[in-house]
Amino acid sequence: MSVFNQSRSYIIRAIFLAVFLVILGQLVNLQIFSRKYHELARDNAVFAKIVYPERGIIFDRNGKPILNNTIMFDLMVTPAEVKNIDTVAFCKLMNIDTTEFRERIIEAIIKNSRVRPSIFISLLTPQMQARFEENNWRFSGFNLQARPVRTYPSNVGAQVLGYIGEVSPTEIERSSKYYRMGDYIGKNGLERTYESVLMGQRGVEYMIKDNKNRLVGHYENGEFDTTATAGRGLKTFIDVELQQLAEKLFTDKLGGVVAIDPKTGGILAMASGPTFNPNDLTGPDFRKNYGELQMLATRPLLNRAIKGEYPPGSTFKPIGGLIALDQGVITPSYGYACGGRYYGCGGGKPACTHSNAGHAANLRLATANSCNSYFTDIYRKVVDNPKYGSVKKGYAVWEEYMHNFGFGVRLGVDLPSEDNGNVTTVARYDKIYKNSWNSCTNLTLGIGQDQMLATPLQLANSVCIIANKGYYYTPHFVDSIENETIADTAFLSRYRKKHSVLTHISDTAYNAIIRGMEDVVLIGTARTAQIPGINVCAKTGTAQNFHRGKEQKEHSVFVCFAPKENPKIAIAIVVQNGGYGATWAGRMSRILMEQYLLDSLTDKSKADLESISKTKIIPAFIPREQYIMDSTSAAFYANLRKDSTNYWKYLRGDKPVKKDSSKVVTPLKTTKIPANKKVNERKEYWAITDNKKNIPKAANI
Repeated sequence: MSVFNQSRSYIIRAIFLAVFLVILGQLVNLQIFSRKYHELARDNAVFAKIVYPERGIIFDRNGKPILNNTIMFDLMVTPAEVKNIDTVAFCKLMNIDTTEFRERIIEAIIKNSRVRPSIFISLLTPQMQARFEENNWRFSGFNLQARPVRTYPSNVGAQVLGYIGEVSPTEIERSSKYYRMGDYIGKNGLERTYESVLMGQRGVEYMIKDNKNRLVGHYENGEFDTTATAGRGLKTFIDVELQQLAEKLFTDKLGGVVAIDPKTGGILAMASGPTFNPNDLTGPDFRKNYGELQMLATRPLLNRAIKGEYPPGSTFKPIGGLIALDQGVITPSYGYACGGRYYGCGGGKPACTHSNAGHAANLRLATANSCNSYFTDIYRKVVDNPKYGSVKKGYAVWEEYMHNFGFGVRLGVDLPSEDNGNVTTVARYDKIYKNSWNSCTNLTLGIGQDQMLATPLQLANSVCIIANKGYYYTPHFVDSIENETIADTAFLSRYRKKHSVLTHISDTAYNAIIRGMEDVVLIGTARTAQIPGINVCAKTGTAQNFHRGKEQKEHSVFVCFAPKENPKIAIAIVVQNGGYGATWAGRMSRILMEQYLLDSLTDKSKADLESISKTKIIPAFIPREQYIMDSTSAAFYANLRKDSTNYWKYLRGDKPVKKDSSKVVTPLKTTKIPANKKVNERKEYWAITDNKKNIPKAANI
């Protein structure tokens, strides 16, 4: 063999040896050092199953669970793993069409990418769950995810407890991405305020999948699994039996009620009318039920106990009396010669329900008989007090008293979205009246009217201050947290702090007001609130009420506490358009006081409970607003779906759809929408020929 050929042979052998060594090295790398393909193989054979923790339980004051947990299943999808499935068979199994299938897949990709699991159908019914479990091997990329969801054994507390729902992208960002798509979070109420306590800690189980996509066991015998940690429980001041009564009383009514233990600030019951069953906002029908509740003009999702703002009316008079006594402009023996009207500013307004001589001969009688003239007069004495030099300075002092009583400010209850009511400032009056006003301008503030507004929670808290003779604790629901941490104690400390805002007012002044409130029940306007063997102190209110500039039937307002000697419960109730204070709110308060103090109801209260709960008191404007909401929605979906079947009845001038009203409503005059006019994006284009400017836009709260 030539030297040339020998050299070429060596080169070829060297090349083959080098290739062999490269292949051998890569095999060693893949088998021993590299984890890439091991992880790919594991990803195909191992499924990371999220284990969601049970949320903490919320208990009432007696340790009875107000809500609990049960297990339901979400159908999850990982879009990248959905391959070669029978889409038609899947849609038939899940009761959806192929268009909805595609929309849900696209939504999952947009929200959480192709490679991460997202909820495809949340909270399957037991029937759908069973059907999928029998066929899951046919549909790669889909799996069931166990999910603890809430149940409400007593069917109460919807507006207080709140609800949970899937976390939004905004909430994920806000949590520094602690939450992931598919996690649930408290959306409202105590669920939201105490989310960090109730949520718990998720876990992970790594499961082996077979070639038919079935989970057959734990990967590496569970060595890499992490355990889910349940959330911690809350013990509240809520009395669940009292809460049930409060909600029953507000059946088919608008308004709110708050009952507080004056010695602790613990909220014993809070209800907002109309009520609804909290179980409606859990389970597979959540979206449907939530949408229906949103479309009711009575706005049941609104907690009127903390967001409804109402004139206090005559329930404000004991506070006005205390301020006048503390300012020294009157004494308990001060009387006013009221002949049925107040003429101090000319014009004879406000009118008084009493005209007999002597009904306002002193503070106690004036309180018992709820004399408008008396309390208008003493309000003017306070703001016109000569020692302040001007009405504006005197009013500023009065405004400070209001804030100390909790009006015009948020009290800080442990619920989100509390409103602060309204106490008009000097600057605001200056703007309205161009710097030219006096005590006659807003004289009805003395009887809780003018521009003054308060929530039922604020009214209840102000009664606590009177019952406690000057102090209060911030109203709150939660008494203690399970396994309370240092951070928990720091959070709850705000509710355990005593606020001595008005303890400088003398006991003599408080006793004069308290005796007057006792007389309201014994001989005055609230005799319907009498309870044998218990001294009740109360004040009625019949508050003027305007909606869209038109006067409506008055609100029925009532505040009380009992027993007088050792107050254990303070209550405030507002029944929208309920009329005289004692007629509805007064009787409702008596029923609640009997239940809490006696743990039973008298025969009289049992009869009143049934009568009140069966009486419908809905503002007259609600049916019209319901009609407007329904017709607007029908127009929107008619344009969206190109189907006017549901909308046609509104074009033909049918009677309004009556929801939450027993009254027959006069049909509205209607006309067809012109062919060239579209109803787009819920913009207001009414088929109603009435003047559009006069159509109310939203329900009054």
